[in-house]
Amino acid sequence: MDLSFYKGKRVLVTGHTGFKGAWLCKMLTMLGADVTGYALEPPTEPNLFGMLKLPINSVIGDIRDFDQLKAVFDDFKPEIVLHLAAQPIVRDSYKMPRYTYDVNVMGTVNICECIRLSDSVKSFLNVTTDKVYENEDLNIAFTEDMKLDGYDPYSNSKSCSELVTHSYQKSFLNAQGVAVSTARAGNVIGGGDFANDRIVPDSVRAVMSGEQIIVRNPYSTRPFQHVLEPLYVYLLIAMKQYENRDFAGYYNVGPDDSDCITTGELCDIFCKHYGGGAEWKNISEKNAVHEAGFLRLDTSKLKSTFGWEPVWNIDTALLKVVEWTKVYAAGGNVDAVCEAQIKDFSERI
Repeated sequence: MDLSFYKGKRVLVTGHTGFKGAWLCKMLTMLGADVTGYALEPPTEPNLFGMLKLPINSVIGDIRDFDQLKAVFDDFKPEIVLHLAAQPIVRDSYKMPRYTYDVNVMGTVNICECIRLSDSVKSFLNVTTDKVYENEDLNIAFTEDMKLDGYDPYSNSKSCSELVTHSYQKSFLNAQGVAVSTARAGNVIGGGDFANDRIVPDSVRAVMSGEQIIVRNPYSTRPFQHVLEPLYVYLLIAMKQYENRDFAGYYNVGPDDSDCITTGELCDIFCKHYGGGAEWKNISEKNAVHEAGFLRLDTSKLKSTFGWEPVWNIDTALLKVVEWTKVYAAGGNVDAVCEAQIKDFSERI
């Protein structure tokens, strides 16, 4: 997959200060893209964005602030827009449902409206989640044509974000010649994720503190994948539809079925690679919020359209997480680790 296409391209990344956004900006700058990021201050402390050496134009702003966002569009005139800004935590959406909808739905409206009023954008990718589907825990793999109706406020707000994107596409952006896609991915893991209520960051914090890893739902199945897997797919989709609008569409992005494992199995592999007596224990919560017990994506459309195949299986993905974590724990150069892992991943493609 030749991504030299991005050299010199003007790319706007929303949510660039988050975990996925920071990795994405690192990739784009290594490709020679002209990158502007738009996001709130990093959501955690510590945070990956602050650890990386990113030669980008970083604009700190709220995706709900239409006037500031439009000013960035007017000034930067992006050719490609990658929309990652979101309230991304399921459990936080139960605590802050209104805020979650405000950010995830109206934020998408603002992005789409800025693109509608722009004369520079040629390719737009809205990154949503694998949780947009109506999930009745029937042990089936979701395909892109299945009903969108996420259960919790986070998942449902992302379903709404999809619908907003579809409406703008049909009502305005198709006629303007803008290629539009959405990418449904989730359960990404990788070095530098410090979010709350995510199993790998929780595991990292526990082992670095010499404590047992606490697992709420060890039997829940999820399509875990290294963060570089979906990020490369995002860049592939945005590039291909820029060159040919026939590639625009809705795409599931996930691992092969063999890497859809339970949270407990994930922790087993993490502990094996981390060593040092790392272990986990199951602590089920009373009155826990609803979370789907089974989630798996059918990625045949992505594979047949682009010839894409996952690069790192779950064992390798967790090995890379542990590699990054141990350098971080030792006060080493995590920017260099990110760059080396990106190069390794690229060579394997």
